[in-house]
Amino acid sequence: MGDKQATNLIVLDMRRVSVITEYFVIGTADSPRQMRAVANALKEAAREEGAERVTITDGEPSSGWILIDFGDVMAHVFDPERRAFYQLEALWHEAPLVARMA
Repeated sequence: MGDKQATNLIVLDMRRVSVITEYFVIGTADSPRQMRAVANALKEAAREEGAERVTITDGEPSSGWILIDFGDVMAHVFDPERRAFYQLEALWHEAPLVARMA
């Protein structure tokens, strides 16, 4: 997500707190256009890495939240308002923080 200008990136290890995925990657994009670019870059990177289950995508940039499900990893791309509202980091506070990037 970083090379397409998503900010406030975090990775949470979900293995102890959820059965739906192993990791959450959460990032913020400042505009719908930027959200689309980040989502497309993530899907392309997964394809290039030969991901067997490339993606299930839910949400649209106009909604302020895009979820990209890679199976073992779920990427959440928010606009700043939705990120502050949903506060996934607080909701999943029991999940260990793996990485944080500005």
